[in-house]
Amino acid sequence: MHDSTRYGTQDMQASILHHLTYTAGKDTDHATTYDWRMALSHALRDRIVDVWFASTRRAYAAGSKRVYYLSMEFLIGRLLDDGLINLRLQDAAREALISFGCDPAKVIADEPDAALGNGGLGRLAACFLESLSTLGVPSHGYGIRYEHGLFRQRIVDGRQVELPETWLQEPHAWEFERPETRYRIGFGGTTGGRGWEPSEAVMAAAYDTPVVGWKAGWANTLRLWSARSLEGFDLDSFNRGDFVGAANREEVARTISRVLYPDDTTPTGKELRLKQEYFFTAASLADILRRYMDEHGDLRRLPEKVAIQLNDTHPAIAGPELVRLLHDEHRLPFDEAMGIAQHTLSYTNHTLLPEALERWSEDLFGQLLPRHLEIVDRIDDAHARANPTRKATIREPGVVKMGELSFVMAHKVNGVSVLHTELMKTTVFEDLNRLHPDRIVAQTNGVTPRRWLLSCNPRLARIITDRIGEDWVGDLEQLAKLEAHLDDATFLADYAEAKRANKADLAAWVQAEHGLVLDPDMMFDVQIKRLHEYKRQHMNILEAVAHWQAIKADPDRDWTPRVKIFAGKAAPGYHFAKDIIRLINDVAAVVNADPVTRDKLQVVFLPNYNVSLAERLIPAADLSEQISTAGKEASGTGNMKFALNGAPTIGTLDGANVEIRDRVGAENFFLFGMTAEEAAARRTVQGHAAKAIAADPRLAAALGAVGSGVFSPDEPGRYAHIVDNLTHHDYFLVSSDFADFWRAQREVDAAYRDRDGWTRIAALNTARSGWFSSDRTIRGYLADIWHAEPLI
Repeated sequence: MHDSTRYGTQDMQASILHHLTYTAGKDTDHATTYDWRMALSHALRDRIVDVWFASTRRAYAAGSKRVYYLSMEFLIGRLLDDGLINLRLQDAAREALISFGCDPAKVIADEPDAALGNGGLGRLAACFLESLSTLGVPSHGYGIRYEHGLFRQRIVDGRQVELPETWLQEPHAWEFERPETRYRIGFGGTTGGRGWEPSEAVMAAAYDTPVVGWKAGWANTLRLWSARSLEGFDLDSFNRGDFVGAANREEVARTISRVLYPDDTTPTGKELRLKQEYFFTAASLADILRRYMDEHGDLRRLPEKVAIQLNDTHPAIAGPELVRLLHDEHRLPFDEAMGIAQHTLSYTNHTLLPEALERWSEDLFGQLLPRHLEIVDRIDDAHARANPTRKATIREPGVVKMGELSFVMAHKVNGVSVLHTELMKTTVFEDLNRLHPDRIVAQTNGVTPRRWLLSCNPRLARIITDRIGEDWVGDLEQLAKLEAHLDDATFLADYAEAKRANKADLAAWVQAEHGLVLDPDMMFDVQIKRLHEYKRQHMNILEAVAHWQAIKADPDRDWTPRVKIFAGKAAPGYHFAKDIIRLINDVAAVVNADPVTRDKLQVVFLPNYNVSLAERLIPAADLSEQISTAGKEASGTGNMKFALNGAPTIGTLDGANVEIRDRVGAENFFLFGMTAEEAAARRTVQGHAAKAIAADPRLAAALGAVGSGVFSPDEPGRYAHIVDNLTHHDYFLVSSDFADFWRAQREVDAAYRDRDGWTRIAALNTARSGWFSSDRTIRGYLADIWHAEPLI
């Protein structure tokens, strides 16, 4: 749809200058970096809007099935470079900015990350939206326009400190407010018959961001909801001198869209979480039905024209809400409304962890959503009548189980890797799978190659394009053609040079931003992900402690120098995870200051992990740490990004690691640890952790150092609870897997010393990662779940 050959540097110059003058209200002599960035963003947005409108008109004309993706998170990162790449206007923008005396890299880096997500859940949603647009599938993403996101992480005295994100302090260049699109969302109140009279309500206000695909062939919409008061400012209270009370209604309403994942360790936090989930789900379903009725009218045909995907259990209330709309508002019989909802909805499960499969107390659920509790009971009863041998229920005494609700109200339930899908069938959804054996399907996650190779690693992208052409950007499996070049010394030298340059760039940035000096000739060993015990950052830092102790004991040995790089946020109420962050920083302070070891081992924790930091770290990584306890990671997408960018994996047979190892070859993957079945069996062994420590003097010494205050001399007992956990409990099997982890790390050391051999392994990882494109994943959803067709 967009012909970039007709939009060159002069056109870009004119458009930037127009927006600098008439949108930013600045002249070239007084414009700041922010002004230039906003002018460029609006110039690019103009081009995207043309594609967006054309796509919308084509979708309405076709009358085809639409896909709606409901997610609490959309971790979209920065959009400026993304848009320039997909419209193929990078060169025109760079040349235009240079002509105005601007540094293009500085202008693009000025954009803040949109604070709309936390980790893999939100980044997957963002990749899916971009792939849906690349493939030309009419679709919408729906979520919440968080004012302050999760939080901005600072490290103070080694500890995580949470500050509010400020990404909306300045205008968001990419969004369009839709004041004509607002929905009343109710809570509480009373019910009777088919009626519900909420006792309170807020307004959901829509903000749209266009999401453009590769080569600007199509653009879809990300619609985010912001909470507003129905009454607004209370002038009467203001005139009585109650200035705080005058604004109170608006402030209370806006709380719903303030923060992603408010701390739910308190009753008020739990209430806010459930309000958030219903708020965005109800607004989205109202919007979907409004659009459907405008186009088609007959709600009995809804599943023919609408596919709604629930990304995890956060929008699980969609089942009862859709039934309420069809039954209460549109007067369809209950059983028919339930059947229509089931054939319209599908559900992606992302976890086997019990705490992540949401369960709401009946009291809270009934207090906030009394009509929905009645509908849940009818759904549960209907499912029981249809399946008299069932054991799994949606309701338990005092509890509503959102995982079971999502399963029952979906026509398809997908896992996000082959292993995860099989484990779902035998663990959390064992009984429901017995009753509905055709409902669970596998759709292994993927990542968009436009952002996660072409944009974030331009050096490697150029090398690939020079060898096999540009088609790989839209068809990632073409990377397999690189295998023909693996015996080409020039290709391998170019590949190694690109990696070294990426490492030098990262080192320069770390020194400029954090004052830390990293040597690009050391191995960059990277673990970047949210902090959780199952992801086992504490095992990784314990291995660093043991490594430090080994170097001190034999400093003249030929050690492979490495920098262990960590990044990630811990949930504010997850104190154990926050203590792991502090331990990493305490170990770093000792190890990095040790004159005996610091040229052989460094430890770094980089604060405020987000998409933009990942885009710096992943191209520079030599080793990808994917070390979760087997059976606990559903898939992962960071593992795919690292492999795609030439960082071999050290990891367990967990999540998508299994498929990565199958694709890249066992000889190019550093495997350690128990399988999921072995892990389950080990937990049944009484005293398994203490036995593992007793059998491993290296682990015992590392734990001894941590527990005795070697890294916290001001507070020797600071980490006693971590040592106690790993000695007497250790559900995530750090102690049991540690010895094998150490062995695999020494295999990594040996392999890395053969630099030519290591480069070949890295290049093989790139060449064999083509299957892990989100384009391939979306095609799987289209064929197996949504039964929708692309329009390009």
